Parts: sequence; structure tokens; C-alpha cells
Amino acid sequence: MTQPEHDVLKAAQDHLWLHFTRHSAYEQSEIPTIVRGEGSYVYDIHGKRYLDGLAGLFVVQVGHGRQELAEAAAKQAQELAFFPLWSYAHPKAAELAQRLAAQAPGDLNRVFFTTGGGEAVESAWKLAKQYYKLIGKPLKHKVISRQIAYHGTPQGALSITGIPAFKQMFEPLVPGSVRVPNTNHYRADEISGVKGMTPEEYGIWAADRVARAIEMEGPDTVAAVFAEPVQNAGGCFPPPPGYWQRLREICDEYDVLLVSDEVICAFGRLGTMFGGQKFDYVPDIITCAKGMTSGYSPIGAMIVHDRLFEPFKDGDTMFAHGYTFGGHPVSAAVALANLDIFEREDLLGHVTKNEPLFRQTLDDLRDLPIVGDVRGSGYFWGIELVKDKTTKETFDADESERLLRGFLSKALFDAGLYCRADDRGDPVIQLAPPLIAGPKEFDEIGSVLRSVLSEAWARL
Repeated sequence: MTQPEHDVLKAAQDHLWLHFTRHSAYEQSEIPTIVRGEGSYVYDIHGKRYLDGLAGLFVVQVGHGRQELAEAAAKQAQELAFFPLWSYAHPKAAELAQRLAAQAPGDLNRVFFTTGGGEAVESAWKLAKQYYKLIGKPLKHKVISRQIAYHGTPQGALSITGIPAFKQMFEPLVPGSVRVPNTNHYRADEISGVKGMTPEEYGIWAADRVARAIEMEGPDTVAAVFAEPVQNAGGCFPPPPGYWQRLREICDEYDVLLVSDEVICAFGRLGTMFGGQKFDYVPDIITCAKGMTSGYSPIGAMIVHDRLFEPFKDGDTMFAHGYTFGGHPVSAAVALANLDIFEREDLLGHVTKNEPLFRQTLDDLRDLPIVGDVRGSGYFWGIELVKDKTTKETFDADESERLLRGFLSKALFDAGLYCRADDRGDPVIQLAPPLIAGPKEFDEIGSVLRSVLSEAWARL
């Protein structure tokens, strides 16, 4: 190990506070340190190569090492490195807003920029509250979201998040958030108490729980429903057929805003630019971030239906909300260059074409006794792990701890695959490679998973 490498590792050990990390895990070992990326692969400080099976964090759509994105950032920084969107505009933000509005579904034509996804969710809840006050419905402030769903870490977004363990240390949070069942059809019998529902039947049942929650809270108090096209936490729950259409009907019936949280699902992750285009629905607000720049510079956005902007066009009304770095000139320039790559290389078509093959690669793992379910969409998949395939018996907390953190996370990484082994619901492995990945990468993912999951089962 060279002295510079040693210095980096020591600096990380002594001074870096990692996100969502148990630092005790690195008391006796070095912190894995990634120094370079190329295509669908990343390299650590010792030169070892890993397949990036999570696109960083559902982010690096066009792959690592894209010189033109770095050049777009450098060019913009030389021309205008920073100026805020507080009462002023700059060309790249204006151009990007126009481009996003053109690609968003329906009449979602107004773009409010943030620096990330949690801020976009926070912005959407604040907008919903103020919008209803401005149109004479001041009691409408509550939001409905789904169990186990993750919507971010700011106080408001965390309140909307449906994962109790993430919230307990930060309570009391923002009041007014209500939880409903999610779309995990694999666990539909347990969730609903009704055995044997088809995906379509379960989808309508789950959507109708939203209507019941609105009625229980009082329709005059509910402002919005937040839901992801494919729910991330819990392991990639796709919507059953008819679910989103029924959700749209319910929101229209009770005058509740439908917010499609697409921080992960937008920008090609499902094979479409936005999630509603994959599942045929038009929300009132889209929250997005991650893939907009493929992670080459931070940015997020709330894309809003025209009618929600109407009350802000007259008099002295304003949305008293913003972020210093929202719509940053460099990030906006990178986003535009990133979207150029999407079009030039037809990444949406590439994902749509290869989705069946990716799914088949993962479905082939169903013969393993530890694999209970494979689910997802596009380049966004989860594998649920079970103790008993017949009864769907899951692992208890201690078993899950030993399985995921005690073995799988490190074993997968050591085998050259970076992905997520998670138990925010039942134990799952999540996969979301860069959108440029294809059959070669799928084969590598399948081979590593088969080997490591077979060893995990043997250890049990």
C-alpha cells in the first residue's frame, strides 16, 4: 500500500462520518474505499473491480466515467459557477425546466428545483399545504403514504416514510402522516387477511385502503397521497394491474393530490422517462432526483401540474420555500448533457429491450431454497429471501442480522458485486445496475448471486 493510499484510509477511519452506517463494523477493518468508475464497474483503492449492481444508489444511469458529463460541468463552472434561483433565473435551469416539462406526462409543466430527492418530497408536502390554503381549504394538510415506504430524511419527508426504525430516534416528527398497506402481493394474504387474491384483486384492495384512510381522517383534512411507481423499501414492490388507475380515481373523488415519488423510478430506471408512463397514470406532482444527472452532480426537482401553480401567479403570493443550491448551474448543465446521452443512445429502449432477460436471469435463481420471490420492473429488482418457500416463513430479527450483515453484504461485495442486502421489510437483495448494462453484466450478477446465496443457505 502506498503512503497516499494509507493516508486516505486513515482519514476515512478517523474523520469521515458515513451515512446509514454502523461504524463499529470498521473498528478492526478498513472502510471500503471506491476510487474510480468505468461503465458498469467501480474500483476500490487496492485496484479490485466490482460490478456496480446498484448504480451507486439507483443513480448512475449512463454508467461511470462519462467524459462529456465532466466536460459539461467544467464548461458551465467557467461560464457561471453559481447563481441562485431566488427571484432570478439562469439559462441552464430554464432550459432544463423546459425539457423536463416536455417529457413529463399530462400538464405537469412547472419545475421547482432542489438538490436531492428528500428535499423534493419536502417541497411537495409544503406546496400541498399552501395550495389548499390558497384555494380556501385550509384544513387539508395531512398526507397518506404506504407501509415500509422510504421517502427521505428531512423532517417532513421522514414523517411520510413508513419505516418505524428510521423515525424513532428523531421523534416527534411533523404531524399529519397516515400509513396504508403497500403493494407486496407476495405477502398479500398476511397484509389483507384475505387468502388467495389475484394481483388485480389485491391491487384494488390496497388502493381502496387509501380511500378508507381518507374517509377515516376526514376528506377535508387530507392534502396528498405519496407513493412510488415501484416501492423501493421492502424490496421493489411493483403495482398490481389497475392499482394506479384506482388511486387516481380516489384522489380525484376526494380532491387529494396524487404525488408520484420517482426519486428512484424516473429517468429510465423502469424503461420510461417517468414512472407514470410505465404504468399509465398522470399524477399531480412528480418528485425526482438521482438519475437526472446520473449522479455526476447533485440535483432534484418537484414537477407540478399547471393548476397548482395558478394561485401563485397573482398579487403578492409566493411559495416561501427554497434551497441555496437548488437548480445549481453546473448540475443543470450536467442534467442536460445526461439527457442528451439518453436520447442519443436510446437508453429507454435499451432497458425495455433487456428487461425480460434481466428478469429471467433473476427468475432462474428461484430454484434455490432461500429464494422466495423475485419482483420489480425495468432495471429495478428485488429478491426476497425466506426460510421456507412453501410457507413463505421469513427470518426473525436475529437470523436476519446474521444473514444480511453477518454474511451476505460482505460476501457479495467480496465476490465482486456491489448491491443491497436489506431488511427494512422482509430480507431482500436489491439490484439496479446502470442502464447501459446488458447480458454480460446480467450473467455476472446471476453467477455471483447463485454462488453466494447457495453458501448462505448452507450456513443456515
